[in-house]
Amino acid sequence: MTNEIVPQRYYRLPWTLTDNGISWLEVTSRCNLACEGCYRDKSEGHKSLEEIATDLAVFKQLRNSDCISIAGGDPLVHPQIVEIVRMISKKGWKPILNTNGVALDRELLHELKKAGVSGFTFHIDTSQKRKGVRARTEADLNPVRQFYAEMLAREGGLSCSFNQTVTSDTLDHIPEVVKWAQRHPDIVHTVVFILYREPRLFGEFEFYVHARQVNLAATYEKATAWGGDRALRAAEVAAKIQEVDPEYEPSACLNGTEDAATTKWLLATRIANKERGFGYVSPKFMEFVQQGHRLVHGTWLSYSHPKFLGTGRLSAALAGLFDKKMFAIAARQAFSDLRTPSSLLKKNYLQTFTIIQPIDVTSDGRMSMCDGCPDMTVYQGKLLWSCRLEEWKQFGCFVSAKPRKPRTDAVSGIGLAPRAPKSGREQIVV
Repeated sequence: MTNEIVPQRYYRLPWTLTDNGISWLEVTSRCNLACEGCYRDKSEGHKSLEEIATDLAVFKQLRNSDCISIAGGDPLVHPQIVEIVRMISKKGWKPILNTNGVALDRELLHELKKAGVSGFTFHIDTSQKRKGVRARTEADLNPVRQFYAEMLAREGGLSCSFNQTVTSDTLDHIPEVVKWAQRHPDIVHTVVFILYREPRLFGEFEFYVHARQVNLAATYEKATAWGGDRALRAAEVAAKIQEVDPEYEPSACLNGTEDAATTKWLLATRIANKERGFGYVSPKFMEFVQQGHRLVHGTWLSYSHPKFLGTGRLSAALAGLFDKKMFAIAARQAFSDLRTPSSLLKKNYLQTFTIIQPIDVTSDGRMSMCDGCPDMTVYQGKLLWSCRLEEWKQFGCFVSAKPRKPRTDAVSGIGLAPRAPKSGREQIVV
């Protein structure tokens, strides 16, 4: 029996526009991979240290955050990436590098560690064409993920996360990635499944800048058949995880700005060792961790240090004093330790599986974003959604959507989306 996804049961992360666990800093538009479905304009190049300092000043003024996600493009191609990490660390944030990992070697990793980097989020999936790597499925890329996880583990003291963009065509690949990650909770701390979005997947809409119709699909010039034929929902990914782990259940979430019933971020944290899992933590535990970090450090927590992630046994025992679900996890651990006393010498870990459902378009054309978005970035002194930054760069504002009128010969070539499939499957995500 699997657990139904019911957001009302979960802890709603207390993240807001101005008070958030994460802020998103784009330091370059250049990249060393050409991912299918990429919507970033690579022509701008690297930001100077002065421009980056200005962006950081805006974050410091407008947004209280625990960490800065350093992104792009790929930030490791920036020639001053070590200095950027050092700059962020000295200002009191935890620097987290969002990278495909291609430019990372042991020497650079060591320099970044000395500069103060706290962790890495590696974006690895089948949209990429990596030199020397042939991958038809996401499971084929698990050795690549393993390589980077082991590299960080050897350096020590760094959080290790993996992002994977998921389409309707790669949805069935999720179970094998989950099984791989669950075998390595000691070095794989977080796996994030990000649902792919592009205009043609939203349904029958026209897009406008003020009163002028625009071809938003042009922003996604790399869009190919890789993107699938429909927009996925978070619950579909959760169901795939439950195929290999029926106990999977989120404990924290973010909702949509236009639909409170929509789960935009789902966080599910399990306590496990390399042999077995003991259960998923409760909403009360997530609330305790967030509020405790806020009390001690003044920020909402994001990207926990590996030392904390290795305290699964103690975390369950302490939280079990006031929470039934955590008590059940602690009891499972205790019975396991009694059967195999040598396991007391081994750590139990906290490992998180996150699902992100980005922008949706409701049936009446409203854009539903992540309420309390962690990935807000700075552009021209303003806080903007990083996933819609190209709209602002191209048009000077965000694009609006309007349900398309019935097709006529005069407009049939303008639209962004294909006709609904013959199966009648709903194409509008609400």
